[in-house]
Amino acid sequence: MSRSPALVARRVAGLDDRGDGGPMGRIIRDGIKRQLDEAEGYIMLKLPHRALEILERRADWATMQFEASFMMGEALRLLERYRDALKPLEIAAKLRPADAGVAIALGWCYKRTHRLAQAIDALERAERENPEDAFLHYNLACYWSLAGNSGKALDELAVALELEPMLRPQIAEESDFDALRGNPDFERLTVGPAPLA
Repeated sequence: MSRSPALVARRVAGLDDRGDGGPMGRIIRDGIKRQLDEAEGYIMLKLPHRALEILERRADWATMQFEASFMMGEALRLLERYRDALKPLEIAAKLRPADAGVAIALGWCYKRTHRLAQAIDALERAERENPEDAFLHYNLACYWSLAGNSGKALDELAVALELEPMLRPQIAEESDFDALRGNPDFERLTVGPAPLA
């Protein structure tokens, strides 16, 4: 199983004040932000049902549609409702195509709905804009391994481990890499670099 996407890693961003309609616009905007902060808190506490209750109260999240869509997708993903999670995550991906968190969440759900090619595509798009994100590389390694492309899987895993060596202990329990076990290049990656004398 590939690494879970970070929950909503960034705090919900505030809106800028351009064209907000004055004090009334700020009040509405602040109310929306409070609702999203509350939903985010429930997601972080692993209470996705409560987050969904908040998120489903509104059809329109104004200028915070990305955050609302991402959180809705994350709540549904935590509930293992992967097919349902795809729609809000795809909306979030259209709003911010380079967002690594959204791409990882999309990949997670695509994989579990037997759409491995789409999982790979989602992560590769985000990886082009986030080449230093170890988790994108790690998840791509998992998906390429499942797809039977050991060369690409090993390349992505090598980059992931170079960027974030602390991922190495996870490899032993990662069933996505079962097809690579016994491959000498894979085994070298799992051991890591030789210590300096």
